[in-house]
Amino acid sequence: MNSPLTPAQDAALVAAIRQAEVMTSGEIRVHLEDTCPTPEPLDRAAQVFAELNMHKTAARNGVLFYLAWKSRQFAVVGDAAINSAVSDDFWETTKETVLAQFRTGNYVLGLERGIKMVGEQLQRHFPYNATTDQNELDDAISIGGSTPSADA
Repeated sequence: MNSPLTPAQDAALVAAIRQAEVMTSGEIRVHLEDTCPTPEPLDRAAQVFAELNMHKTAARNGVLFYLAWKSRQFAVVGDAAINSAVSDDFWETTKETVLAQFRTGNYVLGLERGIKMVGEQLQRHFPYNATTDQNELDDAISIGGSTPSADA
């Protein structure tokens, strides 16, 4: 799959991730694929979360934004520690903020706003510690699915 993002859009999302992670030990990733291979995008987001080893962060505070852009499906999922730290409605509020922009065709802006919201919560609950924190996960946008290639 080729990225639906222009190089400038990709760079803007990576910059948003880096800005959100500046003052936190938390980790944020964005994953894009054409279509969601599962009936529920949240289920697929959980699969991708595991495939990207996001559950292996030291503080269990990774967050994944998942978008199947052709099938127009979206989910945001967080690891155990961030899930237990945020309010019960946080994920739904974040999802709705992102989707409000998606509905008007502003996909990058929607993701940027969601990333900022998540970053604020990560900073609040998991502040950066210069002595121990490091960037544990790649900030690059991951592309594609788990569909086996013809060579497999």
